[in-house]
Amino acid sequence: MSTVNKALVLRYITEVLNKGNVALIDELVAPSFLSHDPIGPDIHGPDGVKQRHAAYRAAFPDLQYTVEEIVAEDDIVVWRWTAHGTHLGEILGVAPTRKQATATGMVTCHVADGKLQETWINWDALGLLRQLGALPQRP
Repeated sequence: MSTVNKALVLRYITEVLNKGNVALIDELVAPSFLSHDPIGPDIHGPDGVKQRHAAYRAAFPDLQYTVEEIVAEDDIVVWRWTAHGTHLGEILGVAPTRKQATATGMVTCHVADGKLQETWINWDALGLLRQLGALPQRP
């Protein structure tokens, strides 16, 4: 089962996050989906995923995720990522800077019944804000 769940998460990353195929969200995300992200309110259901995806795509139209590592066991899939993009729209209260930015993070996914049920996201939003000039650089 873990290989099937891992394949589902990889399909979500490749097709939705990197290629922008938002129509696939309804197929891959459960109606009761819940995502916990430390920088904003929890995301609920496929519509919430579509809204969050649209916000990040508006801010970084060329956003691409690279899977650095992915592991799966039973109904849990964890993936570590690096994302790159050009800041061309408002995000996290920061006006477009036209800067290239890189962020890193990890996502723990609960997959059941062939769909993403819940995710817990941990990512370096502070580092992103520093790259965009919204916060001072580290000394």
